[in-house]
Amino acid sequence: MLVNSAWFYLFLASVMEVCWNYSLKYASVAKIRAIHWSQFFADPAGIYTLLPAIGYVAFGVANVFFFSKALNSIPAGTAFAIWMGMALVGIKLVDTLVLKEPFSAWHVLFIGLILVGIVGLKRTA
Repeated sequence: MLVNSAWFYLFLASVMEVCWNYSLKYASVAKIRAIHWSQFFADPAGIYTLLPAIGYVAFGVANVFFFSKALNSIPAGTAFAIWMGMALVGIKLVDTLVLKEPFSAWHVLFIGLILVGIVGLKRTA
């Protein structure tokens, strides 16, 4: 049971990595600096400006937490490779399905190779 939970923690860490990546993409230091703090609670735009930065911190902490939990049972090299591979696939899926980035047959091939590597590492770990 402990090993199965470690793989689940690794999956959660990968999801948090994807979320962290997009929170970083949408966080803007310039917009945060432009917030009128004296009017912060009167204007809901201030909280919307801060949400990506709050997400950045929360997803980053959750990412590290879940990854460290997975490392208790999975070798570090295997865990890192699988964590990063799943995060790369997740980021590409979000880019394609949500942000409507271009997608080609080459992308399918290379993502498939990443997935084959992930499955192979999991089976041999």
